[in-house]
Amino acid sequence: MSSKPLDGKHKLPNTMTAIEEFKQKIRTGQLFDAFALAVSEAVELKITTWVSSSNIETQSILAQDEPFSESCLRTRINLVNGEVENEIGRDIIGNKDYAELQKLHQEQVQQGRDTLLKNLESLQQMFVVINSTLKDLPQAPISKI
Repeated sequence: MSSKPLDGKHKLPNTMTAIEEFKQKIRTGQLFDAFALAVSEAVELKITTWVSSSNIETQSILAQDEPFSESCLRTRINLVNGEVENEIGRDIIGNKDYAELQKLHQEQVQQGRDTLLKNLESLQQMFVVINSTLKDLPQAPISKI
């Protein structure tokens, strides 16, 4: 499962970012759709850590694609499914030169996990407020066709 982050920085050509889509749904009164989008985007996190190259040719490749698997650490966390996937590049395994990089990656994974949990708690609170607000609104009469 891949997702667009709610940071609004990533988007496919001719598509809205998740944050743009969320804002549009709020503006058009589609509160439950906005909430569903926020929840779907808030349950998964991907963290990639790598050492960049000073080689201009390599930098241009990295700018277009993901880093080479041999030289990076990747973690994917999905809170709904309870899945945590880790990928450790073969250049990094057992290499003491990368010990600090591995430590940094683990710190980022923990911070990311904590952020995901806080975001889900906020979404839960937001759902309670939206639900309460909608219950207080007058019901529109159902028209007979």
